[in-house]
Amino acid sequence: MVRYAQNGRPLPEPTPLAAPFFEALRSGRLLLPRCPRDGFFFYPRNRCPACLRADWSWQPASGRGRVHSFTVDRVGHDPALAPLVPLVIAIVELEEGPRLSANLVDCASEDVSVGMLVQAEFAHYEGSSILQFRPSTASGRGAPT
Repeated sequence: MVRYAQNGRPLPEPTPLAAPFFEALRSGRLLLPRCPRDGFFFYPRNRCPACLRADWSWQPASGRGRVHSFTVDRVGHDPALAPLVPLVIAIVELEEGPRLSANLVDCASEDVSVGMLVQAEFAHYEGSSILQFRPSTASGRGAPT
């Protein structure tokens, strides 16, 4: 069963494996799984996707990245999200390498572009926290290309 916030946004139901990710979001931090050999990866899983070892750990990530790809939901394909459209859903490539999907906020949908610098932002809804991104004014030094 899916839980919804009062504004219609679906709320995450973390698995035990993903719980540290969502707990960090609640405190305004971004933690990602990091393999000592292969570096950061996402989404949380019990083994590194490259070497298949299980000795990874949760490590802080910068939250800085670039829009790799995006789409704009102008219809509200999920009826619960219809009041929030247009909704920009972006694939963000973090400085640390992994790509993850999240909403892009504080930006008009027509102003979004591939390569746009973004910064993590944490939204809190009724006991749950989600990761989203907003445009960044950073110089881009060290960001993915």
